[in-house]
Amino acid sequence: MSADYSTQGDIAVISMNNPPVNGLGLSTRLGIVHALQQALDDASIKAVVLTGQGKAFSGGADIKEFGTPKAVQDPNLLSVILAIENSPKPVVAAVHTVAMGGGLELALGCHYRIAAPGASIALPEVKIGLIPGAGGTQRLPRVLGVEPALNMIVSGEAIKSEMLASLPGQKLFDKLAASRESLMDEAVAYARSVADARPLPRVRDLPCKHPQGDAYFQFARNMVKGMSKNFPAPLKCVDAVEAGTKMAFDKGLVNERELFLGLLTTPECRALRHLFGAQRAASKIADVPDDTPVRTIASVAVIGAGTMGGGISMNFLNAGIPVRMLEMKQDALDRGIATIRKNYEAQVKKGKLTQEKYDQRMALLTTTLSYQDIRDADLVIEAVFEEMGVKEKVFQQLDKTMKAGAILASNTSTLDVNTIASFTQRPQDVVGMHFFSPANVMKLLEVVRGEKTAKDVLATVMSIAKKIKKTAVVSGVCDGFIGNRMIEQYSRQAGFLLEEGCTPQQVDKAIEAFGFAMGPFRMGDLAGNDIGWAIRKRRYVEKPNLRYSKTADLLCEMGRYGQKTGSGWYDYQPGKRDAIPSAVVDNMIAEYRKTLGVTPRKISSEEIVQRLVFSLVNESAHILEEGIAAKASDVDMVYITGYGFPMHRGGPMLYADQFGLFNVVNTMRRFAQNPLDDANFWTPAPLLARLAAEGKTFNNVL
Repeated sequence: MSADYSTQGDIAVISMNNPPVNGLGLSTRLGIVHALQQALDDASIKAVVLTGQGKAFSGGADIKEFGTPKAVQDPNLLSVILAIENSPKPVVAAVHTVAMGGGLELALGCHYRIAAPGASIALPEVKIGLIPGAGGTQRLPRVLGVEPALNMIVSGEAIKSEMLASLPGQKLFDKLAASRESLMDEAVAYARSVADARPLPRVRDLPCKHPQGDAYFQFARNMVKGMSKNFPAPLKCVDAVEAGTKMAFDKGLVNERELFLGLLTTPECRALRHLFGAQRAASKIADVPDDTPVRTIASVAVIGAGTMGGGISMNFLNAGIPVRMLEMKQDALDRGIATIRKNYEAQVKKGKLTQEKYDQRMALLTTTLSYQDIRDADLVIEAVFEEMGVKEKVFQQLDKTMKAGAILASNTSTLDVNTIASFTQRPQDVVGMHFFSPANVMKLLEVVRGEKTAKDVLATVMSIAKKIKKTAVVSGVCDGFIGNRMIEQYSRQAGFLLEEGCTPQQVDKAIEAFGFAMGPFRMGDLAGNDIGWAIRKRRYVEKPNLRYSKTADLLCEMGRYGQKTGSGWYDYQPGKRDAIPSAVVDNMIAEYRKTLGVTPRKISSEEIVQRLVFSLVNESAHILEEGIAAKASDVDMVYITGYGFPMHRGGPMLYADQFGLFNVVNTMRRFAQNPLDDANFWTPAPLLARLAAEGKTFNNVL
């Protein structure tokens, strides 16, 4: 059982001991109730302190138990809280570091609560598609007030204990300890001071009303509805809290539980729970143990002051890490610095950044025109033009210049990292760090592992990714890695759809209705259609039998590169990003169809979505089979955080699992019958075909 029992005179101390965050799995729940009973059976014990060992009071429920018998096996969390609440001896929660979800609900079941400063307090269940299910929607409004409690529950965001303790009229914390170090001494002393107090205070007995009643909840519902598209949980939070103001406490608990269980089986909840686990799994590399030593990264150099170089630099400046930016010409450096300043000044203007922090970050940035000035950097990231000859010159120079042990990283989005490493005498120090544009905003970082990349280099890059708040996913070496290799097939299908009868806006509208942040043609205009053109030109040489629609080439031959030129698949007005359908483009596509002898047909939104999404799924299956991605969930993280795949669908692999791999394969075989499509591509990848035949899923086996 994961709870320890000790005594300090007439005070019993129950310490949850289930590292790393004292999750409230079955063993922890059993430990708490057994220790509580031991305290109640000892006549010499007058009060109890409940706390958590290590780095958390409690991080809440064990998500791995969701949907398993252990989740409901007695004592469940509701039973544990009821046992504490009905204890004839006072129970004091000594809260520190983290009290989230079920951990906060557990503390709310105690008679008294004392908190260390700096503790993160939250009910984050909404972030995995749920509402609090052990009384959180009923008890938190009683101790904080309806409005601040509902804000916490709907957002799921953590708030520091001292901020909550300062709210007028709050009854969440009876006392704020002087420090984390003094918490237990103060908690034991406080427990002794209330040992004889009767009746024992219970949160359930406090009133729960809002002065505006129905009007407030209607306002709250309208606000939440506008911000929670595709996710049912936030509105259910409002329903549960409102019910708590109108029902007796026990009925409110029953209502909360019914809402919780109803959400537990929704596709949205499954998707968010999947992504919760996937994000943590992405940082685990099978052959790189957690205790692998990491190299110190105290300073960073960035080669290139363009859009990517500037955005990459900002990530490290934001984390307080000094950056030296290198360019070949002073005017390029000046433009890069001006862009960084402009980005930060926009944040200051919006109130997202203080002037003091802006000044601090800019003070960490220096520039140079000489490689000698970056020789002592611990990590250097190359962000120059995507051409192997250019990369070769840079890495040869870095090999000559950089100190021993420095990590040499390339921001390449498609090129062979093994070839790049071969330009140096230290291939073990070379790694791909593929940031996504805009690099200071996008969460994804593809970490490309070369054949000779050292394990400590990999561990260091994964560690630094957390520090700069990126979601890092490891990829093997192939053309395009995980994300861009998949997007190429997606883009090919988008082109074939144009040939067969779609307009760019029809394709974009269908996939955006599915939930993508942006359709393929709007995305091309934003990124620059000339980028894809350059890749296709390379493909025409390397893979002459691979067919592409020529519509994208014709577009580029017209100089329509996208937003940066004022025209692409759409027309754009100066200074605006609104995509306006283009008659010129529609005519170009129609004329090209005539050269192919194609009579356009009506194509449903369902077919558009399936061809685009299943192209991602099939290519992903090849990527998994080749070992480029280690896990199906890694693919989902890449597409959720880097390519705008709808979060409520959990990523392409989970979506395929939920659609049914048998159904995916049958649909693909139907697409293969289309003479205008690529029948070879629609042959199911061997892994996909096998899993479908065996009735298995990607995320059950990978």
